[in-house]
Amino acid sequence: MPDHDVLVVGGGFSGMRAAIAAKSAGVDAALVSKVYPLRSHSSGAHSGINAALSDRDSWQAHAEDTVKAGDYLNDQDAVEVLCKEGIDDVIQLEHFGAIFSRDGQGKIDVMSFPGSSKARTCYVGDSAGHIILQVLYEQLLKHRVQTYNEWFVTSLLVDDGTCRGVMAQDLASGALVPLYAKAVVLAGGGIGRMYQPSTSAFGATGDAAALAYRAGAPLMDMEMVQYHPTTLQNKGLVVTEAARGHGARLVNGAGEAFMSSFAPATGDMAPRDLCSRAVAAEIEAGRGNEGCVFLDFQHLDGALVDDLLSETQLLVKSMTGVNLQKQLVPVRPAMHRPIGGIQVDLQGAVSAVAGLFAAGECACPGVNGANRLGGNTLLESAVFGRRAGEAAAAHARTASANRGPESLASDEEKRLQDLGARTGGEDSIGSIRSELAAAMHEKVGLSRDGAGLQQASDKIAELQARYQRVSIAAAGGPYNPSLSSLLELGNMLDTAQVIAASALARQESRGAHYRTDFPERDDGNWLQHTLATRAPEGPALAYKPVTITQWQPQRRAY
Repeated sequence: MPDHDVLVVGGGFSGMRAAIAAKSAGVDAALVSKVYPLRSHSSGAHSGINAALSDRDSWQAHAEDTVKAGDYLNDQDAVEVLCKEGIDDVIQLEHFGAIFSRDGQGKIDVMSFPGSSKARTCYVGDSAGHIILQVLYEQLLKHRVQTYNEWFVTSLLVDDGTCRGVMAQDLASGALVPLYAKAVVLAGGGIGRMYQPSTSAFGATGDAAALAYRAGAPLMDMEMVQYHPTTLQNKGLVVTEAARGHGARLVNGAGEAFMSSFAPATGDMAPRDLCSRAVAAEIEAGRGNEGCVFLDFQHLDGALVDDLLSETQLLVKSMTGVNLQKQLVPVRPAMHRPIGGIQVDLQGAVSAVAGLFAAGECACPGVNGANRLGGNTLLESAVFGRRAGEAAAAHARTASANRGPESLASDEEKRLQDLGARTGGEDSIGSIRSELAAAMHEKVGLSRDGAGLQQASDKIAELQARYQRVSIAAAGGPYNPSLSSLLELGNMLDTAQVIAASALARQESRGAHYRTDFPERDDGNWLQHTLATRAPEGPALAYKPVTITQWQPQRRAY
């Protein structure tokens, strides 16, 4: 059976960065991913990556913007790490080969981005995520990191509170194989497919969060679910915020710019949570058109659009037929990214399970608070992916190679065989997924209230009961998605239950969590993180104070 010092689960930006860092630290590192790494959802982060590179900027200003955008739920020690170390991490990406756009002096150029007080978003036209993913994969090959591509991880192998590896299905053969390791880094991405509409790739089914949750790790701030304000009508595809950074304007059905009514100081450059709610309010007031407002590019210089927004222009044309230089682009909010995730420390360690680490979209070091600042997603992957890889390597150097009892693998194999042997179920995976996605969007989406959240919780419980009766034709065989699809649905149901329970308990509005029945932020009672741990009756909730170092909570205004 395969043995490694460090095993990284997830082939996106965070996973590859962690694997490269671990291998660079001198240990045997491997990576397992359910999709080929270059197909990871990180490629969809078109806009750019934040770093205070300009002489007119500072890491302190970046940190203050991050804390303000996060509505003061951020752990500020984590924010300081992100903004200080992120400068060198972006330069490291350039040394790896990322071809960032340059300014007139040949330095890495920076652009303005919604929610930021300074221009600090480094970009590659409008293809940053795609380019960085390619560069990291080159580094993965250069460092000779072994990869298990198209392997689906079904469980963590945990013995006496210590993670010994994972159980995974090789999708090409259908074989179930234990992969042992002294340290495991979860970097399996987000949860977006439990919502519809969603900007997430089809593989974003909450796998990593569910694996950790079932192993006893707390999930933190799962009620914080971020919507993106500008996605293509009925497509779930993001029109990058770089568009507004370069001057595109949001207008309603009458062609009127409206963002200054919601964010007087910043207008179209307001952060995602405020902008998403403003767009939704305009549509609900009847000032949209067919459930959308519009992005207006027509006043922009055509050469600028062709140069800096070429991918956006091509995407809009190919998906909608709209020529954005001559026509308005219909957009609406859609679920974008989770902000909460597996609770980790600043080194990415999961305190509840020895030898387990996490980074990226599935993890929560407290850096984003209640709302992620645009441009910080890729930076978090760079900084905390590297940190998790380094910490996992350090752990592996001193950990024993004990695989634990053979029953770890055999019990999981028996569980999966039993799932494959189910018969007579009338429900389908697709019907439950569709009902889950509708309930999450309608009741646990951009706006929430107590009654709706309770209805969502009840619906999820019903779907979990129905899930126990779903049968599949067969669990094995080459490229048979039956078992992995069933397991993905179970992962989404478990994490959805945590989101709904956490949102119902938080009786305030903060960042991405907007309660119409509690519309004000309540620092007296809710300036604290939500921690959800698995219990027989469902998520057991507890709370943890926010770490404040420099920036005291203030009224948030844009």
